[in-house]
Amino acid sequence: MAYSILTVNPGSTSTKVAVFRGEEEVWNETLRHPADDLAAFGSVTEQFGFRLGTIRTLVEKYGGGKFDAVVGRGGVIDPLPGGTFHVDRLLVERLKLGKPWEHASNLGGILAEALASEWDVPAFIVDPVCVDEMVPEAKITGLPELPKSSFSHALNTKATVRRAAREMGRAWDDLCCIVVHLGGGVSISAHRRGRIADTNNVNECGPFSPERAGGAPVGALARLCFSGRCGEKEIRRKIAGMGGLRAHLGTSDMREVLKIMAEGGEKGEKAALLYRAMAWHIAKEVGAQAVSMGEKTDAILFTGGIAYDSGFVRLIQERVQWIAPCLVYPGEDEMLALAQGALRVLSGEEEAKRYGDYALKDC
Repeated sequence: MAYSILTVNPGSTSTKVAVFRGEEEVWNETLRHPADDLAAFGSVTEQFGFRLGTIRTLVEKYGGGKFDAVVGRGGVIDPLPGGTFHVDRLLVERLKLGKPWEHASNLGGILAEALASEWDVPAFIVDPVCVDEMVPEAKITGLPELPKSSFSHALNTKATVRRAAREMGRAWDDLCCIVVHLGGGVSISAHRRGRIADTNNVNECGPFSPERAGGAPVGALARLCFSGRCGEKEIRRKIAGMGGLRAHLGTSDMREVLKIMAEGGEKGEKAALLYRAMAWHIAKEVGAQAVSMGEKTDAILFTGGIAYDSGFVRLIQERVQWIAPCLVYPGEDEMLALAQGALRVLSGEEEAKRYGDYALKDC
């Protein structure tokens, strides 16, 4: 039976919507939300009615239809294991809180539940960014009050492991893979037999990236925080959003970086150094995750938008290919990954989890 799945993936200024019949995409469209439209809302949660209306109109444009499930992008909530989760009232209320911070992806589950209730079908979220399967040792730091938390591109990296497993003729939960997601943020994870045993926190640790500062020297960071030159909000933006290549070159677009390099001169040389340095730091983190794996790595998988840049990927591969074979899967097909998560539950391959079984009591 080919199940019909509606997928919803909210971003800060857009909402991606797609319909799948089985794993075959029927249609896919991105709704753009002008800043002026969103400025009328005081919070992400308050955008719910507006975004719901735009999705309904879009579905009607394609002839409406009856779906077997609706699946939304998972949000920033409690640490959860990977997998597909039922969206129930408890999860909806948790998503509405917007803690520890507000994120547009929190609307994914809220919108999915509202739409699913109209057709009396189940609503799901799949592998949210807060997936935490790290071994206890990976969370310990030298400051008891500052343990390392898990924050990664879990949806895409887990889907990439499954894709590689199919091509290799292996069970996905039997593989040991290091997955390198190359985007505005870079997450590098040790996927050991179906679980993310360790990962750099994409916003706080590991290599710098187009938009993130990565593991900056903590002493110097502390001095900057108390220098009076920057407020807390600005510091946070420097760490995630305005750091990395953007801080050095004024752009986080790798295509622009390549143009600067091609133009030569002092700025071109600087861009080339930063380009090489980012690859160098990513390769170093791959090595660290190979140690975290604790056993032989079957493959190193490259994914994300920057994986289309074969020259950049090659710089990393040159340093890490001795660890394991390197396979490249450019881009991130999040909509298909969401649909696949729902399909695994509908087909009986996987049992959907309940948020209430993992919720933190103090949230």
